[in-house]
Amino acid sequence: MRREFWRHFDFLLMGTVVFLCIFGIILIRSAVAGNEDLADYYVRQAVFVGIGLAIIMITAVIDYHYWQALSVFMYVFVIGFLLVIYVMGQASFGAQRWLELGLIAVQPSELAKIVIILVLAHYFSKNTRKDRIWVWIGGSLILSIGIVSLVIIQPNLSISIVLMVIWFAMLWINGLPTKYIFIFMVIGLVMAAVVFPFLEDYQKLRVLTFLYPDPNARHGNNYNIEQALITIGSGGWFGQGYDHATQVQLRFQKVRHTDYIFSVMAAEFGFVGTFIITFLIFFVIYRIFKAAQNAGDLYGSLICYGFGILMLFQTMVNIGVNLNLIPVTGLTLPFVSYGGSSLTTLSIGVGLVQSVIMRSKLYDS
Repeated sequence: MRREFWRHFDFLLMGTVVFLCIFGIILIRSAVAGNEDLADYYVRQAVFVGIGLAIIMITAVIDYHYWQALSVFMYVFVIGFLLVIYVMGQASFGAQRWLELGLIAVQPSELAKIVIILVLAHYFSKNTRKDRIWVWIGGSLILSIGIVSLVIIQPNLSISIVLMVIWFAMLWINGLPTKYIFIFMVIGLVMAAVVFPFLEDYQKLRVLTFLYPDPNARHGNNYNIEQALITIGSGGWFGQGYDHATQVQLRFQKVRHTDYIFSVMAAEFGFVGTFIITFLIFFVIYRIFKAAQNAGDLYGSLICYGFGILMLFQTMVNIGVNLNLIPVTGLTLPFVSYGGSSLTTLSIGVGLVQSVIMRSKLYDS
């Protein structure tokens, strides 16, 4: 029985994730080269990857149905975790998002991504027979707002948007009537206009700089994105070679190991290399959505859909920021950017997907 259980493990998905993680370590090493303060970041990322792989295997072994029984506990836990931020949180770049735990800093809002997927999957699977009316919609919205409200006042607008995208996408997957889509679009535009004046100054500047760029500005808010575009363009078809991209090694490109890792990849490996890595990320997303289609029950299917949506949205946003197609957000490129909290979230998600795959195949046989 144990051999049959592991035989259904998706080794193709796992292998692709491992490759992307290793590539990320290698790329981070080049990105931080010459910076003494960041010199050990690729080693730390390697440790994060090792921990992440262990998390995937442990999460895969645990039957995903257990999380359904713990939905209330997880929801209360993440709410409490986010509240602790205001007592013990570490401020950075005008926001209080991290908790210092020894040698590492933990970002609770990253954990909120997984919890909201599990909680909404539980809600929709338990209420699948209910009419698709405002009461049904409102129940899921209240659950989402409970977490989002604590994230947005950190302030962390980017992850707040991610959480709301997950909510709306899962709402749509579960049969949201078409007439409500237009209503939500209008509500969304109105809310954006109402909320904008209350954003932090740096958040307003990001939006305004994107909408009304100053062609004469070479520093300040325009600097990072202009350098990202120059860095991407410098790579050409095949790149300048690993550890040889001038924009990176001479430190013209800032935040290059996290938000702008895509531009580093383009500079060193060119269009061809960037296309291959992007293709592999989308291949992972494809395998996740395929797992959702083949899941043994609605709860497992919604877990996979939720995580697939998270990865798809985060990937598109990160690349979009690097190409100056959308305002700067701060979202990382899955499995490639530096970050322990982000990688842990992704590892839990992959482990949950593997758990669904292994059990759906086992029960069907």
